Amino acid sequence: MLKMTQYLSALLLLISAPVLAQAPTVTAQQFVDLQQGDSDYPGFRRAHAKGMCVSGQFISNGNLHSYSTAAVFEAGITPFVGRVSIAGNNPYAPDLKAPVRSFALSFNADNTQQWRVAMNTPPVMAVSNPHDFYQQIMAIKAGPKAIAEFFAAHPESEDFRVWKSSYMPTNSFAHETYHSINAFYLVNENKEHQAVRWSMKPANVTPVSVERFTGENALFNELQQRLANAPVVFDWEFTLAAPEDDENNPAKSWPNTRQKIVAGQVVIEQWQAQTGGPCDDINFDPLVLPSGIQATKDPILRARSAAYAESYRRRAIESLTGQVKEGRDD
Repeated sequence: MLKMTQYLSALLLLISAPVLAQAPTVTAQQFVDLQQGDSDYPGFRRAHAKGMCVSGQFISNGNLHSYSTAAVFEAGITPFVGRVSIAGNNPYAPDLKAPVRSFALSFNADNTQQWRVAMNTPPVMAVSNPHDFYQQIMAIKAGPKAIAEFFAAHPESEDFRVWKSSYMPTNSFAHETYHSINAFYLVNENKEHQAVRWSMKPANVTPVSVERFTGENALFNELQQRLANAPVVFDWEFTLAAPEDDENNPAKSWPNTRQKIVAGQVVIEQWQAQTGGPCDDINFDPLVLPSGIQATKDPILRARSAAYAESYRRRAIESLTGQVKEGRDD
């Protein structure tokens, strides 16, 4: 059951940002209504409902310490609680049909410093503002013709469409590359700001037995079996923006020639069911940032934060009012 203090925190977040940035006609409530649709799964997230908790440690090599005062980038080890998930509002959906996979992390450096990281497989958004993103979701729900018309009317989606045309979903969470999508600033002790995006790239890829994991829970079963044999490791790579790159536009890719720095390795060691697990009560709000990391003015970044808070608020109310079934399956 979600704690009352967590519910109140979520509610305060929502009150502080009730309307999505640069989209006065689309509120966080409307956005989550659209994601939720006619589905009714009390206690589950409205987007990426099907997931599993993971935990482990980030082993920092110290390479980003000169760019950011964040404690997590000092050479050493920081534990994390995370979550892997698939797109959609159905917590019982078949894994391999999901077009997007996600990986989220929560670092607690101390009682006052937290960092929530929410990543997806696409490296960029299809659009650059929340209103158009809302229209994109409507088009997806309407079907292929509406999607084609939407992309034709939004030439800024070119970078996303190029990625989508070549992306082949894998049969393992451990084989995917996950992206921040939005840009953030690293801030060092001299208050210098460096815009970055990041990705987590598989570091210990081993073959997947496709025949063995083909059911509705294929991705989750495969990861559980993989972790029973060895940890899953990702290289955490940061791309540094050049002055000409627009850090506030999530639909625009940065050139591959930009400087890249590997900050260390993220090591997943264990998994837990999300219901009652350590990730279940966490709102992976990308604007929960520690000292040394700051948000850009990207409007979709703020839209994500407001929508996450609204989804969390609904889950909290369902828990407090007894709508959530005890022992619900994931």
